[in-house]
Amino acid sequence: MQQADERRALLLDAARFTFRGRIDCDSFAEFARHRAARLDLEICVGDCDPTSATLSVRGQEALVDMFEMACSLGPYDCVVLDVERRAIA
Repeated sequence: MQQADERRALLLDAARFTFRGRIDCDSFAEFARHRAARLDLEICVGDCDPTSATLSVRGQEALVDMFEMACSLGPYDCVVLDVERRAIA
């Protein structure tokens, strides 16, 4: 049982997210970088414009899920209306 828990804790996930809505690129990127650092995730900030931001993260599966939730709520000056998640290798 303990080995299964240890293996599950080590499961890594990599995902590319596209957040759509009203996006302030500087604010959203800073927010995402801060959350990724707190969750010990690798992050790559991709394209951003006033309607969408694309981010890629890699780390423990549960923490990637937490990152998605945090960014869905976004910084106070952004409104996220939709999130698209794609697995990446």
